[in-house]
Amino acid sequence: MDAAKRPSDEMSSDKMPPAGAAGDSPSRLIAVLAAGGFASTFAGRVVEPLVGVLARDLASPPATVALLSTAFALPYALIQPILGPVGDALGKERVVVACLCVLTVALAACAAASDIGTLFGLRMLAGAAAGGVIPLSLAMMGDRIPMARRQVAIGRFLVAVILGQLSGSTVAGLIEGAIGWRGVFCLAAGVGGLGLLGVAIGFAQRLRAAGGRFALAPALARYRAILRNPRARVLFAAVFVEAVAVFGIFPHLAHLIEARGEGGPKEAGLVLAGFAAGGLAYSLTVGLLLRFLGQTRMLMAGGAVSGGALMVVGLAGSWQADAAALGALGLGFYMLHNTFQVQVTEVAPEARASAVALHAFSFFCGQAIGVAVLGFGLETIGQLPALSVCAAAILVLGLLTARRLGRPG
Repeated sequence: MDAAKRPSDEMSSDKMPPAGAAGDSPSRLIAVLAAGGFASTFAGRVVEPLVGVLARDLASPPATVALLSTAFALPYALIQPILGPVGDALGKERVVVACLCVLTVALAACAAASDIGTLFGLRMLAGAAAGGVIPLSLAMMGDRIPMARRQVAIGRFLVAVILGQLSGSTVAGLIEGAIGWRGVFCLAAGVGGLGLLGVAIGFAQRLRAAGGRFALAPALARYRAILRNPRARVLFAAVFVEAVAVFGIFPHLAHLIEARGEGGPKEAGLVLAGFAAGGLAYSLTVGLLLRFLGQTRMLMAGGAVSGGALMVVGLAGSWQADAAALGALGLGFYMLHNTFQVQVTEVAPEARASAVALHAFSFFCGQAIGVAVLGFGLETIGQLPALSVCAAAILVLGLLTARRLGRPG
């Protein structure tokens, strides 16, 4: 099969699972994967509203504590080239369960951290473990759900992912005053344990089956084939830029709100929840958006909405205005990102886990770098100029990818 074909031309490549797998019913498959997806994104977002509190308790500068997001995102990215081919070889379900187990243990250990260095190390372990959940879940949906229904199906899965983001940031900010930041990490570990239980039960039959064997040479050959595909390179570059432009500001919002004298973790959590609320709105309307816009105009509109939202955040108004802007940013981001996700599931149907892993690698490298880049920009040129650059980047990205991905090859 020509890997450079348009996704619409490759619908026949979808592979269906064997009888008895969780994927026999797409709705059941999505429900099982949603348990793990929720847990992994909940864990990733709990730190952002707590930057000010952690800085005071652990005697570290807020800018340093904000890098706890990088400590989660960078290992998430760097583990992808390993987990992708391991999932293709040993079984995606088996790898997801193992990763959720490690994630739960790492989160529980975060609650006992006594210094910022230990917390950084544990967040790195948690990020690496979380890296095996959503990318392999997307690959499983690519294996078992036909292309014609895949964008809506992934959009439904994103409901759980986004609810995890929404709950992680909002709950952490709201309950930190009652249970402390250590209690927040204990809660995150409990959510991870429940996600592990749900996925293990859902894939019990597949987990009992014999797995394959990992071999380095075929894995490297698959990666070379994927990287030769021009469409894959466009998608990998697109999510890198997207992540830098959109997510770089997130860990800095709590400190910026506090510096304006508008509140602390509670307000920061509510602002960050706006992004998840916008993503949830996308997930619930993705079918209508596809019908009225199509994938090409979806990319253009997503870039425009995201750019406008970043400009509003750059104006540094009230935290309520920031929350509304992040709602729009969530909608615009997922209009872009979900379209990229669907397309990447078809660039290499014979090695979906490897292709999606490279996609996630690019995306989370962008997130990790974006935090440092935005931190530098905020300190040197200020909030409005720094976010104006991000707004221009995401607007141009939407236009360019609409043009490039809207044609074959």
